Amino acid sequence: MAATDLLVDLQDDLVSDDTSNALGQLKLSPLDEKTWPVERDDDLTTSDKDCTPEIVDPPSNLKWDDPYYDIARCQIVEVAGDDNFGRKVIVFNACRMPPSHQLDHTKLLQYLKHTLDKYVESDYSVVYFHYGLTSQNKPSFNWLREAYREFDRKYKKNIKALYIVHPTRFIKALLVVFKPIISMKFGRKILYVNHLGELEQYLKCERMVIPSCVKKFDDSLQAAQKPTPLVPKKQLPHQQFGISLQMLREKHPDNKTIPLVLEQSVAYIKKYGLNKEGIFRRSANMYLVKEVLDRYNAGVSVDFESYQDVHLAAVMLKTFLRELPEPLLTYNLYDQVVSFGKVSQGNQVDTVAEMIRSLPEDNYTVLRYLVEFLGMVADYSELNKMTPSNLALVFGPTLMWAKDAAISLSAINPINNFAQLLFENYTEIFPAK
Repeated sequence: MAATDLLVDLQDDLVSDDTSNALGQLKLSPLDEKTWPVERDDDLTTSDKDCTPEIVDPPSNLKWDDPYYDIARCQIVEVAGDDNFGRKVIVFNACRMPPSHQLDHTKLLQYLKHTLDKYVESDYSVVYFHYGLTSQNKPSFNWLREAYREFDRKYKKNIKALYIVHPTRFIKALLVVFKPIISMKFGRKILYVNHLGELEQYLKCERMVIPSCVKKFDDSLQAAQKPTPLVPKKQLPHQQFGISLQMLREKHPDNKTIPLVLEQSVAYIKKYGLNKEGIFRRSANMYLVKEVLDRYNAGVSVDFESYQDVHLAAVMLKTFLRELPEPLLTYNLYDQVVSFGKVSQGNQVDTVAEMIRSLPEDNYTVLRYLVEFLGMVADYSELNKMTPSNLALVFGPTLMWAKDAAISLSAINPINNFAQLLFENYTEIFPAK
């Protein structure tokens, strides 16, 4: 039987007990070791009548003559900042895919590669929201096969995780068919997430643009289960992550303005990482990240020398900034940063300097310390490849995010452009002491 025929049979008969048993007998390695949700009678996501493509307004900064306008306007592909391990997150929303006859799938693939091209030199993750894939908008098997083959080593090398959210037996059947061409190494990067709550251990869902229909579907899944009472997290006496800069300064016996995590990670990177290619673009072992974070929060001393991994120090620096209860550039400046492109080029540096001076004293001091350090990193860009532009891609969403909504793709570019201007002109923006 041809692979395409097998897929059709699996898709059409997926709700039958015989097929379910057959799938259970298929041996996949490492795909068969994954944790799957409890199978339901409606396991092929949902019926078509209950799930129509989600239509959203085009991004405000998207121009009608953009070569990818018809794809980008649907917001099928989004960029969602960093995950908990310092990796850029690319989101793919199945529920926003129009019916197949209305979508140029070849162009969709080109747009996806166009988006990834900005980030594949760094470690990155992909989140695929499976809910909303129906018989109307599902791409053909041949397209999926060609898409996988199209993503060569350039794209697969630095992808660290593919999170499949709300997986179904259809996904498992698809992977059965794809097994001959999926490498063992890539298979280990696939993580199945049954509920959005499970996704929280990998990234901050509140900073992602999750389609409303996906949230609604997740709520229905959670409602069908026995609720688990939320246990509020207690702040530890030596807490370093997740509390305000002002509180960190007040807790320090010497009233130090530069937080300990920032000070120690910067010192280690200055010593070993300035000439390290890809510094700030690589992730670190997730278990070591958690270990170091826990040690800091418990008041236990951290010696980066013992870990001998400069990327671990870089991830801890980014994690500290990302865990702040309010971004370093503050919520008050969000609208000004996102609309900064409207400022005339001749006035941009002065405008940035004025905006920065409006920051609270603790934020201003820490931002100055950070930007001067990143300026030093950029000075070694011939060796580490971290130009101000590349640093802005990494640190833009770490310095600024929205208060009441997830950061959107339309806001990321202005935020990154603002960060780049800040890094390129920091000597003018921060006057000499």
